[in-house]
Amino acid sequence: MEPIFVISIIAGLILMLLFIGAPIKPVRYIGQGMIKLLIGALFLFFLNAFGNQFGIHVPINFATSAISGFLGIPGLCALVAIQSWIL
Repeated sequence: MEPIFVISIIAGLILMLLFIGAPIKPVRYIGQGMIKLLIGALFLFFLNAFGNQFGIHVPINFATSAISGFLGIPGLCALVAIQSWIL
């Protein structure tokens, strides 16, 4: 696809959302999900930073960020257990 074509489609969608308005609930849920993913990545970063002394390292990717973000500290503990004993 031509870049100008893709940019024009994106600009058209943005203009349509500005004039019509975005549905509030789906945008709110997507925003909350993205915040939880970022919090999960932050949890994993601190786990890797402080767990390095004990030999704990959990890779930061979409799946592990989602697990630690949506499940919180128990999800983080589950990831450490999986990393230690299963893998």
